[in-house]
Amino acid sequence: MIDTILPSSDNLPVNKLASVFGSTSATYKFYWLIALIELVEEDNREIPKRKIFSRMISNSWYTINYFHISFGKQDNLQIAVERILKEEHLTIDEKKSNIDFRLEHTNNKETINQLSHFDKNVPHWFLTPWFPKNTNETDNQQKSRIYTDSQSFVNDALYALHKDYIQINPIWIPYLKSNAKVLKDYCYWNLALFLQTRNPNVPDIPNKLIKPATRNGLVNQTKDYWKIVFQELGSIQCIFTDTPLYFDEKNYALDHFVPHAFVSHDLIWNLLPIEKKFNSSKSDRLPLFEKHFDKFYDLQKTAFEINKHHNSKSKYMDEFLTIFPTIDCFEKEKFSNTIQPLITIASNNGFLFMNE
Repeated sequence: MIDTILPSSDNLPVNKLASVFGSTSATYKFYWLIALIELVEEDNREIPKRKIFSRMISNSWYTINYFHISFGKQDNLQIAVERILKEEHLTIDEKKSNIDFRLEHTNNKETINQLSHFDKNVPHWFLTPWFPKNTNETDNQQKSRIYTDSQSFVNDALYALHKDYIQINPIWIPYLKSNAKVLKDYCYWNLALFLQTRNPNVPDIPNKLIKPATRNGLVNQTKDYWKIVFQELGSIQCIFTDTPLYFDEKNYALDHFVPHAFVSHDLIWNLLPIEKKFNSSKSDRLPLFEKHFDKFYDLQKTAFEINKHHNSKSKYMDEFLTIFPTIDCFEKEKFSNTIQPLITIASNNGFLFMNE
């Protein structure tokens, strides 16, 4: 996966911890370890399994529900997150603390079943580096041995396994707490590499693994770019509703043509003012290329030419260089060849169109 070296220790088998991601076919190992590190940071020592499973769900919630990153068709974590979203009537951008509390206390049988399912494999197979399979040993025999031996912290195992909880090995606690950030970065980097192979055309996977504290506002793009267009034209027609938009009336919102949840950036060539009421209902649905692209291109070209004439050295001119070789051209074909694949790939990753 990655040759990054974990912080060393004179008295701990860090090599065993580093090897847990050696053969990974699903995401559970990453989220199990991230949850453990977070809970140890919060001074938990004996941790109910349900608390850990709930944290696995909350840590992957935004990545799956908001960014529509695919974990793989057979990944039980993704299946659980999608089912719990419906069962618990939570929002796709629910606060992590709200998800944790709900899942730790819910009486919903389906939710409890989804959480309990992880107990079949996750807690004991994670400890395989400390307890490799013996010759002629069956999976059930190995599982039983892992439970028994871990309770005595044989081989300096990371934790002891019990029926309903785990107990962190005291000798690991200082290491986990003092290196928490490095360890979580290690997990997320490996997770990003794992997910990138399953989402080869999706941009910016690393920045879609953690919900940002706040989304960057679009105040500067409005003030330094689109205000100039409004002043030049007087009004701008919404490409979706044909409603005239006026800067002073503030009946518009600056929005992403291809949803931010997919592109994960605020580059000016993907932004446009649209009717504020329509923006509220549109959410993260995709535009229809055949219906909306021509109007979008015309508006973008007009705005580009106005701003270029106003200040050709504006930083926003440079953002168009990700599409065009120079700012001396604004070719429709090149613009189309950037926008259309983004819409197609976003659709393939679960984003709905406006007419759906």
